Amino acid sequence: MQNKVTLLCLVRAIENAVEMKLEIELVPKTSWWNNLRKNLPKSEWDKIRKKTYSDYNHRCGICGDHSRMNCHEIWNYSDETHIQRLDGFIALCTRCHHVKHIGFARILANQGRLDYDKIVEHFMRVNDCSENDFLTHRTKAFQIWEERSQYKWDIDLADFQYLRPLLNTSLE
Repeated sequence: MQNKVTLLCLVRAIENAVEMKLEIELVPKTSWWNNLRKNLPKSEWDKIRKKTYSDYNHRCGICGDHSRMNCHEIWNYSDETHIQRLDGFIALCTRCHHVKHIGFARILANQGRLDYDKIVEHFMRVNDCSENDFLTHRTKAFQIWEERSQYKWDIDLADFQYLRPLLNTSLE
């Protein structure tokens, strides 16, 4: 019970902090690879991806950039029921997408495949905030991730249930 209270306090702290246009969204470790991109046939994912890009006029839905786009799945996590619900998709530029998955961005940076400082700078520029604001946001996001990673999450495809029969494997 104490963990749930602490987690709810952290989630509320992030929600009540200065509103960030671009936020870090860490997928719980127990849900890694439980996503549509990995579990749909490529042709089906391409339809979703291309429609999402079109819906956003081939611009990043956060910063407005029009460079290479990524289709990001928007998941909502219920910390009380441990259900992750798919709420939709957003077109993101590569930098915004790296911010969303900052843990993976750090791994790429450690492999010499990404300039992590440029991703942090992008976060600060989009949110018009300081490095300290970034560090505070990142710390809270990782605290939430650590707590959420202790649980198995059930998947709710919500408005996207029609995709379930197309999945290569069942999402747990």
